[in-house]
Amino acid sequence: MIEKSTLDFLSKLKQNNNRDWFLEHKAEYENAKSNFVEFVQQLIQEVAKFDSSVKGLDAKKCVFRINRDIRFSADKSPYKSNMGASFSAGGKNSTNPGYYIHIEGNKSFLAAGKWMPDPTMLSAIRQEIDYNTKEFKKIITAKEFVSFFGELSKDDKLKTAPKGYPKDHPELELLKLKSFIAVHSFNQKEVLSKSFLADCVKGCKLVYPLTKFLSRAIS
Repeated sequence: MIEKSTLDFLSKLKQNNNRDWFLEHKAEYENAKSNFVEFVQQLIQEVAKFDSSVKGLDAKKCVFRINRDIRFSADKSPYKSNMGASFSAGGKNSTNPGYYIHIEGNKSFLAAGKWMPDPTMLSAIRQEIDYNTKEFKKIITAKEFVSFFGELSKDDKLKTAPKGYPKDHPELELLKLKSFIAVHSFNQKEVLSKSFLADCVKGCKLVYPLTKFLSRAIS
């Protein structure tokens, strides 16, 4: 489970986001990272029971670095105030649809699907939705899916019909999507609860049909 000390460290880091403070509290960081890696490994092992594509992944290779890339950012804070891990067939840097866990106090969340696919992948996904609309809508409107995730994320959604599709297409709103992501937020109390791992596994299982659909589309 996620330890309170892990969230406490991230909270303190957010208030003291500088190299000197970080180096002084390096031991706390290592303990927090170890706790998160252990949690992610347990999550991967549970998800692998129904999604064999993630079987055998090493959590250490799925967890993102705490250092921020500040080269093109106005925010020069050197560290992230969260811990995140992405796992899918092929690992963290794979372009395959998969799962993402983000730990940051009351801003924690579980996400899954495919975020901002490249133009070729996006075209393939839209075509698959167009050809198999009934199957896709059955996945994202399933009662338990909606109860846990709500609607798919609408971030960066197109304002007009994508190229190649008529403006009166019956499923235009789905085809306007540029990402195909389901998100479930957790508050700090939920993250620290004994059921957090089980809740994350439940979410991954509910969204698995979506990741399969997207994987098939781009294969």
